[in-house]
Amino acid sequence: MERPIVAIMYDFDKTLCTKDMQDYGFIPSLNMQPSEFWAAANRFGTAQEMDSVLAYLYTMIEEGKRLNVPVTRDSLVESGRGIELFEGVRDWFDRVNLYGAAQGVQVEHYVISSGLKEIIEGSGIADKFTKVFACEFCYDENGVAIWPKTAVNYTNKTQFVYRINKGVLDISNDNDLNRSMPDDSKRVPFTNMIYIGDGLSDVPCMKMMKAYGGCAIAVYQDNNRSKVEELLLRDRVDFIFPADYSEKSQLNRTVHNLIKKIAISDELTKENVRQLKEIRQ
Repeated sequence: MERPIVAIMYDFDKTLCTKDMQDYGFIPSLNMQPSEFWAAANRFGTAQEMDSVLAYLYTMIEEGKRLNVPVTRDSLVESGRGIELFEGVRDWFDRVNLYGAAQGVQVEHYVISSGLKEIIEGSGIADKFTKVFACEFCYDENGVAIWPKTAVNYTNKTQFVYRINKGVLDISNDNDLNRSMPDDSKRVPFTNMIYIGDGLSDVPCMKMMKAYGGCAIAVYQDNNRSKVEELLLRDRVDFIFPADYSEKSQLNRTVHNLIKKIAISDELTKENVRQLKEIRQ
């Protein structure tokens, strides 16, 4: 018998790592400060009335051209090697998987991020995820970025929650994503989902969790605790915790309890179905 699936979805920047992923290696390679780069991207986006994510992707390519430092897949992956992850992140996934297995469930991890998939690939934890949904470039025959292949902004993040729900992970497959499907045939029920993020850009996904019976968690560093507290006060999230993924952390204990709750709920549902089937025979 297949085990029920628990899907844990993560933002990446300031959720799993300490700052925007471009700040570690990519922006310094342009001889720019992060504040300079993001200001330039925001100015361009505002002037063009452009989506902010597309604006920063465009700015990455143009700044690379200006300095004759082309943006390549290899250079982006390499820039990810300097990412600083929060305490406990590197062994978090294996620990959670083992706990889930002990509870009789299969845990899957997903990234839903406005950052770069290529940079995440260089972070050392990309293989821990069932799927990474993030921005990505198309490349020419020399491996140089020429056009955004995928752009994940703050509101379209929710489509990826639906993809996980239905098991339609190929983002070029819209037909199956939009096809009507009975709730009991969806691969991962919303009630078996946990979303972990850090701020306002995660609110659409957090609201989905709250609306459909999943769980939303916000993590914080000392400098943004007040903003995260506001999310809890406004009922955007279920819990807030320091961004500490170590074994003895509050976050670790709560995620374990949520997994246990999902496992118990699934067993109760199975028993209910069994009894109904028995009576109807």
